[in-house]
Amino acid sequence: MRKAVPKVDLNGLYIEDVEPDDSLIGVVPIYAQPVQEEAPELPGDEEIEDEPDMPEEPEQPREIIGYLVGVPMPTGLYHPRFDLLAWEAYQDVVLEAQSDYADELHDWRESYAEGEEQGEQPIYMPPMMPDNLWIESLTPEEIAELTKPGELSEIEMLKKENMLLKAQNNAITERADFIEDIIAEMAMQIYQ
Repeated sequence: MRKAVPKVDLNGLYIEDVEPDDSLIGVVPIYAQPVQEEAPELPGDEEIEDEPDMPEEPEQPREIIGYLVGVPMPTGLYHPRFDLLAWEAYQDVVLEAQSDYADELHDWRESYAEGEEQGEQPIYMPPMMPDNLWIESLTPEEIAELTKPGELSEIEMLKKENMLLKAQNNAITERADFIEDIIAEMAMQIYQ
């Protein structure tokens, strides 16, 4: 079963969950579909004259319109935003760690080739992924505005009042039944 991943816009704001074709790790750009130029109509049975070879225009870079994010989104965010700058900084740290590891491994192998005594083979330890890549894009004031209890409509107020009155009625009925039982029990004891 494939796992849905968040789709974000160019600012990192969450749009929706989508199911990628393959398992996704990291951040992958989504490109705009290129505009297809209409092909010129070809003449029917007429012979086509040889046209001089036209140099092909270089392909224009495709426009990035969003990203698929293979980093799990935490719960509890009202309007989540993926921090693309923090992700890029993390990727720089990862590349630096990989480069350092490659240099250490190269030096270790050279010392072996030269007959020098070697220590332990270097082990690549990837840097820890930051835990603050998903952040809340709303201010505390905006969240308070979203979560404040709204005024109840007249119908909702009447429904609440009706529920309260029914609960009070049930409590009074139960108390009356209890008192009636006590009176009956006392009467039985007196008339015995």
